[in-house]
Amino acid sequence: MSLDQYYLLGRSGLRVSRLALGTMNFGTGGFHAAYGKTEEEARPIFGRYLEAGGNFIDTADFYTAGESETILGNLIAEAKVRDRVVLTTKFTNSVDPGDPNAGGNGRKHMIRAVEASLRRLRTDYIDLFMLHIWDRITPVEEVMRTFDDLTRAGKIRYAGLSDVPSWYAARAQTYAEAHSLVPVVNLQLPYSLIERTVELEHVAMGQSLGLGITAWSPLGGGFLTGKYRNADQGLTGEGRLSGGGVSGFSWTDRDWRLLATLESVAGELGVTMAQVAVNWVATQPGVASAIMGASSADQLDANLAALDFELPAELRAKLDEASAVPPRGVYRMFTPDYQSWLISAGVKVGDKPAGYAPAVRNWAS
Repeated sequence: MSLDQYYLLGRSGLRVSRLALGTMNFGTGGFHAAYGKTEEEARPIFGRYLEAGGNFIDTADFYTAGESETILGNLIAEAKVRDRVVLTTKFTNSVDPGDPNAGGNGRKHMIRAVEASLRRLRTDYIDLFMLHIWDRITPVEEVMRTFDDLTRAGKIRYAGLSDVPSWYAARAQTYAEAHSLVPVVNLQLPYSLIERTVELEHVAMGQSLGLGITAWSPLGGGFLTGKYRNADQGLTGEGRLSGGGVSGFSWTDRDWRLLATLESVAGELGVTMAQVAVNWVATQPGVASAIMGASSADQLDANLAALDFELPAELRAKLDEASAVPPRGVYRMFTPDYQSWLISAGVKVGDKPAGYAPAVRNWAS
């Protein structure tokens, strides 16, 4: 249960833990109040993550109506670890429903948001400042130039994007490269065994353009823990999905079959279903880190153990098959089977040979 190995985030020199601490439940206000934690309840979770060597902490100004940032600011100051942690926060959501410029991704709101986050977090800089959600109307050029200005002003160190179309992220990165602006180094997306649609474009785009992916909801809102079961009367089990599910997830027959496969794999390895699910997503191509939430220090300990074992190739293949979603439309043409049809029979063509870019690790083992 140690996070003493760190990897670069995207095409940057920023070292981050492979498991990030999500703090959407730090605080008891706003949209997330139903399962929020007070500062006293959050303190042991935060402390345990630091003790394990974790350094990558994720929040947003929207979480618990700003309380998450306030609690984090207090805990970081109390522990005197500001320089040690990589602090991430996000902006987009409105902070004043009556003001059209108090939300979205425009320059006016970006600057207002970063100043407010700095105050709540009790710091003079943010390590990674992220656009939270694509608002569909703000020009990407305005976003990237504002990111650049905030970096040059010393208010942020790195820029990132969360929950945006792949074409938007590609446009942002290429615009930054063409105009010598600070690049985007992180792309935060929902990614799990039951939500693999980002593999269609986002993953390859991130690998090509230097955006390290951080996966949110690697447990599918808790579904992949196995605590929910399918019954004639509907979903059973105690948790936040019991009240009718969470937007973005639909519990289909395919999902229940996947859950059975996940349970079988976990049984073979002697670990929990949640640990297998987190291990799978954290070790997928293009993924820099998986974001974990926790309701207690004990639950966090269990999550941290997700990287204490290696997922054998044959068991990963079982999970891949059970969770696969057949590509539709034009994406069918990009599959290995279709692509092999384009090449003459008997000819094998690949990108690079094995070992072309071996991993570089600066630790003795």
